[in-house]
Amino acid sequence: MYCSHCGQLNEPQARFCQACGRALQPDVQASVPVSLGGYAGFWRRFGAAFIDGLILNIANYALFFLFLGVAGYDIVMEEEADTWALLYILWMLTSWIIAWLYYAGMESSSKQATLGKMAVSIVVTGAEGNRVSFARATGRYFGKFISAIILCIGYLMIAFTEKKQGLHDIMADCLVMVKR
Repeated sequence: MYCSHCGQLNEPQARFCQACGRALQPDVQASVPVSLGGYAGFWRRFGAAFIDGLILNIANYALFFLFLGVAGYDIVMEEEADTWALLYILWMLTSWIIAWLYYAGMESSSKQATLGKMAVSIVVTGAEGNRVSFARATGRYFGKFISAIILCIGYLMIAFTEKKQGLHDIMADCLVMVKR
């Protein structure tokens, strides 16, 4: 039986993991690394983030031009500072909400991945290999801000941690695995 926490193979009758000492769960027959093919490394995850960034930027610019169309061309030409500032704030808030719903919604869905992650065959799982909840995916998404504001060290951790986890993954107790 595999430990759902560390992935160690244990004797079939064992009640506790020989490596980490945690209680074994009989209903979990395989660990995440064995069933999915290993942890997703830095460059694969970078490729997924790049693709997701392209997708969200295209949506963001389309949204911007939609906002301009709704607000009217006269506002832009007259350069009314108050109206322009309000338009900008609404656009930014809407963009952030769309990005949050994109990441959290897709990663907590049955696909367990955004379009970029699907393109490079990786999925987001909980520590036990299960699908993450929308709340956990939301925590992971907002944890990315912390990973970024500390000079992206939270992202660089992916290259150096045992389970290829960034700070946001550790905070949300998630893994990013290669899908077979």
